[in-house]
Amino acid sequence: MGFFSFLGRVLFAAFFILSAWQTYNEFGVDGGPAAQELKPKLKVALLHISSKFGIAAPEVDIKRVVATITALKGFGGLLFVFGSSFGAYLLVSLYSPDLFSLFLHYWWPIGSENLANFPLYLASATGYYNSDPL
Repeated sequence: MGFFSFLGRVLFAAFFILSAWQTYNEFGVDGGPAAQELKPKLKVALLHISSKFGIAAPEVDIKRVVATITALKGFGGLLFVFGSSFGAYLLVSLYSPDLFSLFLHYWWPIGSENLANFPLYLASATGYYNSDPL
């Protein structure tokens, strides 16, 4: 049973390790496609932080952010293979915002502006709520 547990961890972590390797290979001079995808998200986050705190947010080099995320993906995947819960926490913290964004853009039929209606939508999708009158 221990072998299958280790095999499952290796197969699961292979996704993250190979993703880090691909990002590393595509990095290039400008940070690669990962930097182009992350740049608008980082800009919005920095504008939000500066508006909430009332001070100008510092300039952040997008290449360093991508390099850090790539290193943490690889390191978290390796730690996860060896059974460390810290590796799992690293991977969850790196991928949770992206998975939530993916959910909103591709599988959310109402749109992100109606996020407050999520419990109602979930109830109607599972059959616990019927919006049609009898």
